[in-house]
Amino acid sequence: MASGFCESCSRLLKEFALHLRIICREFQQKVRDLFRELSQCSCLRMTAERSFLRRRTTTTQELLSLRILDDKETHLLNQENLQALNRLATSEAIHLQMTAAMYYLHLSHHLKSPLPDAFTEPVMALLLSTDLDVQKTTSLSLVNLLIKNHVCKEVVIEMGMLVPLLELFQSGDATAQCHSCACVAMLASSESNRDAVMVEGIIPLLALAKSYDPQVQRNAAWALLYLTQSDWSTRILCQAGAIPVLVLLLQSSDSEVQFCSCTALCNIAAIEEHHPKLRSIGGQYLLKSLLTLMSSSVQKNSAQACRCLQTLSNNVLIQDQMMELDCVLPLKALLKTYTPVWTESAIKLLSALSAHPQNNDVLVSEGLLDEIGKLLHDHRSSSAIIAHSCNIITNLCSSCMGQQAVMESRCLSGLLLALLSPTLADKTLVHVTSCLHHLMTWNQLQTKISTTITSEHVSGLMKMSGQMENSQLSYNCAAIISKLEMSGNVQALPSDRK
Repeated sequence: MASGFCESCSRLLKEFALHLRIICREFQQKVRDLFRELSQCSCLRMTAERSFLRRRTTTTQELLSLRILDDKETHLLNQENLQALNRLATSEAIHLQMTAAMYYLHLSHHLKSPLPDAFTEPVMALLLSTDLDVQKTTSLSLVNLLIKNHVCKEVVIEMGMLVPLLELFQSGDATAQCHSCACVAMLASSESNRDAVMVEGIIPLLALAKSYDPQVQRNAAWALLYLTQSDWSTRILCQAGAIPVLVLLLQSSDSEVQFCSCTALCNIAAIEEHHPKLRSIGGQYLLKSLLTLMSSSVQKNSAQACRCLQTLSNNVLIQDQMMELDCVLPLKALLKTYTPVWTESAIKLLSALSAHPQNNDVLVSEGLLDEIGKLLHDHRSSSAIIAHSCNIITNLCSSCMGQQAVMESRCLSGLLLALLSPTLADKTLVHVTSCLHHLMTWNQLQTKISTTITSEHVSGLMKMSGQMENSQLSYNCAAIISKLEMSGNVQALPSDRK
């Protein structure tokens, strides 16, 4: 439902909420520091010790109860266990806290339904433990529960668990950082939680993204990716200096880190206001990194690098830089792999480049039309490849050099082959017939097509010209037939023509 506010008011309200969260965070930290100092007082410790001794018999029974681990949810989640978990989690004895933490780890592996909200309350106490091992075990349990969607992400935020999770970032322990960062990434995957993560977590996440531990770096990149899935959070992220960090992650030795950072940059590039910051990366470092990643042996990374470059190519200045870096050669290499993921990604980018006339001479001289002709023969059933091939041929034949290259390549025979394909949809045939019609506006190409086309092609054009469902396809076919008749080279139609 619409909020009723204009875009400017909505932005101001979000900024107000952001500053308010920061103030509340600072106040909360001051309160925590105060109580931490109070807890160090000897009189409070003596009171706590006497209280622990009184409960010692009770907790021993609770330990015996929780050690009998049963995989049945009715036994795992009964009221008796909940009471025991609350006592153990709030105990000052580390071994008792660890018992509760281990119980949650067991739950996270065997639970097959959502964890009741009441059972999430002891988790907060365990995350606030002074023992790092308890915190690591608890955060691992929380990761498992979040991944399986067995705990509500919004409830986790409402209970304030984000704060101790972010504090674990500064623990210096790679395992603790890995688990807590994975939790934050899962929380950021929920749109309603991103504001909270943005307020508290941007700077810590950017710091962890530079970690030397591959798993920590992977989880940080994963979280940053989620934060680029809305315009507002992307803007805040870029203001915090995320772009140089994400570009640096493209050079990671971990393929998942490469994919997350590349996808995040693709999301950022989709918003034109961020292009100046993307261009400001010195020495064309971003484009060089993407071109290198485009040659990766990991298909999804190579394809994603192509998509990112395609998005960036909408900016003329960036496209000029891409051409200066000789991006055509690695793109042609991807076309020759004949792997659909690579081929489609590469041809989409080449189609975008060919849409700008200043690139056409270079594309023609690099022999791109020869590769397009081969693709049309080898990928007869791929609508995406055929459609983009038609766009490239149409764009490149605007010059005499391009027309000659079309004549010398297998492009014309490939287009005529596609015209007879029984598997192509009308939408793709519109691209094929539009391309043929455009080619026939040039004299030498019209002559070449007229002498190459067969009665079977003409018969097919006649049938499609009579279609009423797709007016563009009908018009294209009629226009081609008209050009053929003007040339006087139409071969005789089959005897059953009506």
